[in-house]
Amino acid sequence: MNPNLPDKPPAAASRRAPANRHTRRWLPYTGAVTLVVLIVAGLWPQPVPVETARANCGTLRATVNEEGKTRIKQRYLISAPVTGQLRRIPFKAGAEVQAGQTILAIIDPLSPAMLDARARALAEAQRDTAAANLEKFRAGHTFTASELHRFEKLYAQKTVSVQELESAQMREASAAKEEAASQSALRQAEAELAEFTSNDASTNSVRVPQEVKAPVSGRVLRVFEENARVVAASTPLLEVGDPADLEVVIEVLSRDGAAIPPGTKVELEQWGAPGASNLVGRVRLVEPAAFTKVSALGVEEQRVNVVADLLTPPEQRRHLGDNFRVEARIIVWETDQALKVPAGALFRRGDQWAAFVLADGRAQLRLVNVGRSSGAETQVLDGLKDGDQVILYPGNRVHDGQRVRPIQI
Repeated sequence: MNPNLPDKPPAAASRRAPANRHTRRWLPYTGAVTLVVLIVAGLWPQPVPVETARANCGTLRATVNEEGKTRIKQRYLISAPVTGQLRRIPFKAGAEVQAGQTILAIIDPLSPAMLDARARALAEAQRDTAAANLEKFRAGHTFTASELHRFEKLYAQKTVSVQELESAQMREASAAKEEAASQSALRQAEAELAEFTSNDASTNSVRVPQEVKAPVSGRVLRVFEENARVVAASTPLLEVGDPADLEVVIEVLSRDGAAIPPGTKVELEQWGAPGASNLVGRVRLVEPAAFTKVSALGVEEQRVNVVADLLTPPEQRRHLGDNFRVEARIIVWETDQALKVPAGALFRRGDQWAAFVLADGRAQLRLVNVGRSSGAETQVLDGLKDGDQVILYPGNRVHDGQRVRPIQI
């Protein structure tokens, strides 16, 4: 090292020292400004993400959706025509029958029941008692008639009063009625006793089996008495009907039933066939009497039956039978040109309906007039136009004039 050269590094260090001190003096201010900028950026209101949908014109229908069940229009309950021994019925539920040809049941009539000696003696005693009573009342009638004849002669001679004559007439009339009643009792007792005097020819007479034929073509719906046994007259044996001749019974609330006129279109869904199209029906009548039904929540409801005829041909609903469950959609109103929006875009604002419309990145409040609703969509009569982008489910997050950001769902 040359000792004559000047020592420069200490001079450079002395020049950098003021600069470093100046820089360190501004570092706190820079950090404070950066912190303020970050706080302002964090607190600056951001656009609220919202779901949107467009108001458009299309088909809209107002429906009453309820569960229903199918029912055969004409059901025939086959009963035993006579008391007798029923032969075993060979039919099962679902068997086809032909009107006037298929023999559903055969009944062998029973012979008259033979009464024992005790019953015969009781019948004879009742006959003798009735005969004795008849003689008694006949004698009483003869006496009262003779007494009345004497009182009439005495009254003609002005020996007895009118009251005494009328009393004699009343006793004679009462005795005559008692004699007539005793005669009827005697005839009844003789008729009961005559059952014991039937000859052997009548007892052993030939009894023709009774054949019960199908009154209508269709299928056996239910078999009540399958085994052979003694049945009394009018005992239910089978139930027969035509499964192709179906109707649908739908239980609706009475307030909905009052708004359903005959001829209303009905669509039936979820009737069982996988991949099959909906069945079509038409309301035939709304029953005039409602009934009370307790819902699953324990609430009493007034309901009424709506009966609809099936218009779908039987070939397209072969597997649909009696008392099958269906989901019915009764179309009470329908149009092809309705301005509609999703029901989730509408909310109440005071006593009016309102919706938020997305305009220039901000939510704009619109008061609207609504019409019919299908549940998922609602008709808008005034306040919106076709193509407006409405905000779905705004809740308390969205306010008039607030910046919003639509998101994809």
